[in-house]
Formats: sequence, C-alpha cells, structure tokens
Amino acid sequence: MRFVSTRGRVPAVPFTHALRHGLAPDGGLYVPERFPTIDRADVEAATTFAGAAARVLAPFLSGDPLEAHLDRLCERAFDFPVPLTPIGESTALLELFHGPTAAFKDFGARFLAESIEANETECADARPVTVLVATSGDTGGAVAAAFAGRRGTRVVVLYPKGGVSPRQEHQLTCWGGNVRAFAVRGTFDDCQRMAKAAFADAAIGHACRLTSANSINIGRLLPQVTYYAVAALAHRRATGSDPGFVVPTGNVGNVAAAFWAKRTGFPLRRVALATNANRPIVDWFETGEWRPRPSLKTLANAMDVGDPSNMERLFHLYPERQAFLADAMARSVDDATIRRTIAEGPARYGRVWCPHTATAIRVREDLGPEEWVVVATAHPAKFETIVEPLVGRTVEPPPRLAEVLKRPTEVTEIGPDLAELRPYVVGD
Repeated sequence: MRFVSTRGRVPAVPFTHALRHGLAPDGGLYVPERFPTIDRADVEAATTFAGAAARVLAPFLSGDPLEAHLDRLCERAFDFPVPLTPIGESTALLELFHGPTAAFKDFGARFLAESIEANETECADARPVTVLVATSGDTGGAVAAAFAGRRGTRVVVLYPKGGVSPRQEHQLTCWGGNVRAFAVRGTFDDCQRMAKAAFADAAIGHACRLTSANSINIGRLLPQVTYYAVAALAHRRATGSDPGFVVPTGNVGNVAAAFWAKRTGFPLRRVALATNANRPIVDWFETGEWRPRPSLKTLANAMDVGDPSNMERLFHLYPERQAFLADAMARSVDDATIRRTIAEGPARYGRVWCPHTATAIRVREDLGPEEWVVVATAHPAKFETIVEPLVGRTVEPPPRLAEVLKRPTEVTEIGPDLAELRPYVVGD
C-alpha cells in the first residue's frame, strides 16, 4: 500500500514516509492510493479491540517497515475500553473518551507516538523529531500526553489563548521536558496557519525533522478508522441493521475516518456531521459553495474551526458532490441549544454530555427512526465550567485525568506569526 497527495503532483510514498513528513511536498494531504476491501469476519474474530484494530489497519501498512510492529503498536496504543452502549430506541453511544486524556484524540495520538518511536529505532538521522501540533482543545493534550518523556522526540503545541477550557489548557501545559506549549494570541485557524507555514519554512526544515500531529498527518487519522469499523460491525451484529454515525465535527479528521471505514466495506449507512455555529460545512451542503471564514468562539470549542483542513480529503474522496450528499448530511447547533441539551441529559438519558457530544445528541434527535450511533468524543469533566452549572452537580474527572490536573503548568505566549515561533523551534 502506498499513499498519494490529494493534489496529485508528487509520487506515491509508503506509510512511514507519509507519517514522518505530515504534509505532502505539494501542500496536499496524504490519502491511500486505493481502499482495500477488508474481511469483516477476520475483524470480528478478534477477541480484543486492539486485535480487531490491527486487522483493520493491516492492509494499509502492507509492505511498510511498520507492518511487522502493527500488533504491538495497537496493543500499546489502544489499551483502554471502547464501549458501544444503547441509550434509547434506535440509538447507541460510542464512548471514545476512556483513554488517558479523556478524549477521542487518544486513539490517533497514541498510535502516532508508538509508530514514530518504532520507526526511530531504524532511522539513521540523529536529529530529534519535532512534533508540531495546532489544537483547538483536545488534540494537543492527547499528543502531549502520548509523547511526554519519549526520547528522540520533542513536541511543540500551539493553541488559541482563551480558546480552550481551563482543564484542556492544563493538559496542554503541564508536561515540561520534551513538551512545550504556546498560547497564541489568535484563533485556532491562526494556529493551524502557523503550523502549515512551519512546514514550508527553510530555517525550520534545516534545523528539525518536523512532523505534524494534527489530523493532517495520516498517522493520526488512519487509526481512527478502527473504531468506526469495529462499532459498525458490533451494531450490525446486535441489531441486524447498518447504522449511521452522528459525528461532532471540527477539523473533519474524525469524519474523514468514518468515510474511510465506509469505503473499505464496513457497514456504515450514512454519516451526519454535527457542527456548532461555525457553518462552512453546513453551508456547503446547502449551497455547494465552499467558503471558509474566520472561526467563531462557541461552547463546543474543539469544533471552532472556520477552515477545516480535512475537507480536502473528503473532496478528494468524493469528486462528485451528489455522491457525497448521498452518503452524508450536516447540521448546525447553536450555543443555546447545546446548553439545553446538556441540561436535559441527566433526566432524558441518565447521562452528562460534554458540549461536543451534546451537539451530536441534538442532531440525532432531529433525525428519523433509522439506527444511529452517536459518537461521544470527550468526557464532560473536561468542560466542568460549562457543564456543572447546567446539570447542577459536580462532574468528577476520571482517575487518569485527575492525576494530570495535579501537575504544575508552564506556557509561553506569542502572537499569531511564525516569526515569533521560529526562534523557539530552531533554537531549542
């Protein structure tokens, strides 16, 4: 298996190359050159999630140096539960927040960290790998946790100052050592723009082996295919129906993984993109005009993205708009509705939702009687300042998150300009 750029102007490369470099040289995003048909029975025969995940990923790593390490990579990366739980008639909840940072980003971040570490044992270049990540909340915390203390790598985290929850910010800034956090005076889109510019910067390229830990990196996105594949099979086995998936949507990496699972033959009926007040995706569905714009600040901050990078992968996957519309839909949910959905959660479902999961729950409530799986992307304790006043009680963090919140923090504030970041990256 090889990977090609969405822009089609550079040769195909192995998985390890795509993982190491993040962006393709022509500025495009790496995607599989083809989508294999995976044996469902083989995946269902696995006795653990990690085992099933390895079987889902095996065709994508075929012929790559990491192929021999795949079972171990999955065992180490996916060492936490992935429950699929009915929460009402024709609705199930896929809980993706049981990893160490209580968010779905743990799947991709931990697999990426394990993959880079395994690859480094066979790399002759002695320079450390610099992992650059722009985050609207959960990505940076998951990447920092996954790479903290690993020899031969350092992490640079960019996040919008004032644009993440207090507990998210703590997870970004509490690691020290090989992890450095920068609060950018701007939006997530500014952080993402700076990260992309860094890959094109000659001084940084000379000083560092730079790679991305955002979902632009194939090593972050590809492992997310696994939970869609496994959940779709489990839901079909339990109900006899192919489920649709309602996915909280920001930079569209999680959604792209769902479509990739569908393209490889797993039984996903349809994908509903649940967005907050940032409407570029919804407007494209309604008008056919792709018009990125500055992001708006909302309660569901991890989805505050005005120019989602991974739409490029979806446009590549679906060159015909009508085919895309047949497989997907998009809905926008405002802050007032997110608040109401969180407040109603305990009485209606016996659950407390994070703002992102609440967005998806609300979209599900507007859909028809078909079978749907709602993707729960983060633990509500990460957003206690929003959630607790709405539900009228304390939401305790899970034990691993509670331990992280005891660590001291350190952060550097910079403006939204690569020139301010460059000395820290080149000079470290």
